[in-house]
Amino acid sequence: MQKSLSKSIKINGKSADSLLKLSENMGLSLSSDEMMLLQKYFTAENRDPTDVELNAMAQAWSEHCCYKSSKYYLKKYFRDLSRDYVFLAMEDDAAVVRIDDEYSYVVKMESHNHPSAIEPYGGAATGVGGIIRDVLCMGAQPIALVDSLFFGEPDYSGKKELSTRALVSGIVGGIRDYGNRVGIPTVSGSVFFDSSYNHNPLVNAGCIGLIKTDSVVRSRIDKPGYSLVIAGGRTGRDGIHGVNFASRKISGRKGDARSVQLGNPIVEEPLIHAILEMVEMHIIEGMKDLGGGGMSSAIGELVHSGGVGAVIHLEKVLLKEEGMLPWEIWVSESQERMLLAIKPSLIPAMREIFEKWGIEYSVVGETVDGNRIRIYYGEEKVLDLDLDFMTSGLEYQRDHNSEIRVKSTDIPAEPSDFTGVILDLLSDPNICSREAIVRQYDHTVRGNTIKGPFNGRINIEGPADSSVLDLGIPSGKKIVVTSGSRPDLVAADPFIGSQYCVAEAAMNIMASGGVPHSVVDCLNFGSPTDPSVMDDLIESIRGISHACRMFSIPVVSGNVSLYNSYGINHIKPTPVIMMVGLLDSRSEPARQYFHRSGLAVYVCGKMITNLAGSTYLKKKGIESGKIDQFDYSELNEMIRVIPSAGMEGIIEGMHDVSDGGLAVTLSEMTLGSGIGADLEIGSTGFGFPSQKLFSELGNRVVVTVSPENEDRFRKLFSGVRLARIGMTGGESLIIRNNGVIIANVPISEIREKYSQGLSRII
Repeated sequence: MQKSLSKSIKINGKSADSLLKLSENMGLSLSSDEMMLLQKYFTAENRDPTDVELNAMAQAWSEHCCYKSSKYYLKKYFRDLSRDYVFLAMEDDAAVVRIDDEYSYVVKMESHNHPSAIEPYGGAATGVGGIIRDVLCMGAQPIALVDSLFFGEPDYSGKKELSTRALVSGIVGGIRDYGNRVGIPTVSGSVFFDSSYNHNPLVNAGCIGLIKTDSVVRSRIDKPGYSLVIAGGRTGRDGIHGVNFASRKISGRKGDARSVQLGNPIVEEPLIHAILEMVEMHIIEGMKDLGGGGMSSAIGELVHSGGVGAVIHLEKVLLKEEGMLPWEIWVSESQERMLLAIKPSLIPAMREIFEKWGIEYSVVGETVDGNRIRIYYGEEKVLDLDLDFMTSGLEYQRDHNSEIRVKSTDIPAEPSDFTGVILDLLSDPNICSREAIVRQYDHTVRGNTIKGPFNGRINIEGPADSSVLDLGIPSGKKIVVTSGSRPDLVAADPFIGSQYCVAEAAMNIMASGGVPHSVVDCLNFGSPTDPSVMDDLIESIRGISHACRMFSIPVVSGNVSLYNSYGINHIKPTPVIMMVGLLDSRSEPARQYFHRSGLAVYVCGKMITNLAGSTYLKKKGIESGKIDQFDYSELNEMIRVIPSAGMEGIIEGMHDVSDGGLAVTLSEMTLGSGIGADLEIGSTGFGFPSQKLFSELGNRVVVTVSPENEDRFRKLFSGVRLARIGMTGGESLIIRNNGVIIANVPISEIREKYSQGLSRII
């Protein structure tokens, strides 16, 4: 007789305190109330649960999997944010958005924060691997990666935690090695440093894929009698309780070592080829990535979404190591695994493709009529659950307090040395060059990156606002992509600050000549049990929703990462916005630098004199108060007319005003060519010179125009406030205010300060 490898766990009749202790001992991360709900279910079933069932329910009810603290507000504010060109949104593992009548792009972004804090290299690498598979499981060819990273103070070195230097090295190394080895370019992203991330680095990874719309594979199966196949990597003890670990606070580096997955891009690369070949042959009926929650989440969601049940045989799962218990196999989050629903008659065709690419696989079960999932290990039944109960998850409306944010911001005395302030800003870790990080990534592999993270002349390139990908499709349309956040602005006012996150992404797309097309958000916040954190989260969701409605941009996918806290300290509210835009086939990507002398320089858009949320004030140690709303109508007008200006070849260069303000934007525009400018800021608006140069609020964009095109430019931009501030030329950035030179910065010094800002970290 087979020895039982699963065991019954006594919960019926136990007190709330006893159940909470059981949850803690088993690493379930469930509250006493949640354990009481499980007790009620199994009492009705007239039995106690098995260890497999308890672990499965803990996965399904984790914050990471069911969004129990956020989904009420996500549904409330994002429910009807769509457009007619959106093919799939908020339903499957990734969003599908139409480009034209034949092709769509597939897009997704997710966090991998907790694993990266414990094991930076592996945590970041598996974050990249997982997001690639999220796009692949829709049947799409992954074509580009993006990442937004958030680290503690550059010089931070805690007693229990890794130093910022070690975290940067490990996380960047993991992203670099996985993306480069699997052969997908990392084309865009952001890096931000702040003391609130000293204990909680954030790793947000995004991916874009390309597919013919009629070839999309759904993350569901609605037919009984289909084989369920696990293909790719083997299942091991790495990644056990990963989603549970991600649903509680970090305490030093005490996370269970098994909760961090082990990535292997050498397995994933041929797996991509094999899956795409099967998609082309229409072999796959339904597909999911095995990421957070492992088979427990993937199989449960795949069959429940289609309204069928499943029978699974765990002894058929290929394992990395002997002696794994059934519950370990079921909840393992080992990487490079895909779940496929295949018609039994097509298994031979599947086998032939997998054998050609050297991919291991096993048929682990089948779909059945009904609404239950039953799992066996040999002859022993180890799980028998109602799928509605297992996958529906919980939904909370947690306590939150609305803070009154009306505090004003102190205005410092005007600096005596504007040149020195500008150079100091350029060397700030949140403004300076990211080349030491980004050059480690291959952003040109596959050959479709026509504008990457840098632009300008060879060896003297400056930063680009967004990247542009040539898709090679008949319509000639190109994709523009960017990602980032504005944590200082969101911390000052989550509602307005989150709108700025969306607005800056839109301006980044616009600055490359594109039109914003869709938004993916990745919401990183502290513990939802803290009412102030919960209020920040709600206000941020509301702000993103409001901005997307005002811009008429759909939110097509998203991710929520909570419990980014250490003790009573939380990270700054960090909503990352990944935005995809489209560039017309008749347009070339715009430059973000002064590419030749003799160009007229314009500041487009109204100025806001408020310095709240600026790097300038942060460096002075002045706390920011209320921030001001930007002008939607004016920014929408710019988004409307810039494609026309691009197709006519009127705009020579364009760069949005954000981190560091106008002074930094102008400085960065000298870097791609070594060409300076002689500029007068008096006409940009009322206010002190420091407000004109260092405010980061509003919707300002710097544009360069050839003198012969100025009349046409002014006509096109008649609905936008314009200030002609000077001409490009020379080897310095000269800035005047009402005729008086207040800064004269040699480009050689701009380049030196800008290029060395990360030298003490990397």
